[in-house]
Amino acid sequence: MDWASWTTTGVISGHGGVRTDELGVLTGDLTVHTTWSDGEVRVSVQYSGASEWFTVSGSPAGCESERASRDLHEAVVEAVRGDTTAVVPAQPCGPAS
Repeated sequence: MDWASWTTTGVISGHGGVRTDELGVLTGDLTVHTTWSDGEVRVSVQYSGASEWFTVSGSPAGCESERASRDLHEAVVEAVRGDTTAVVPAQPCGPAS
């Protein structure tokens, strides 16, 4: 079983924040966490310093490699900082080959 995870703390959201399945849009000082395991990526978010995690809309999704999932994590972090509402993209790790 292959797996990896990444966490980025202190992500200050842009105007759009990040859409979650449980609460809708979160904004403010956030922590983004991505876990990749056996071809699947899960992205979650929490208010920094809180204990409860929320699923980023579009997660889980297929992602074939650890490197692609790391790139996805960075893309989601940058999207959270952006002006539109962040979600996991429809093709998170590129088109299927």
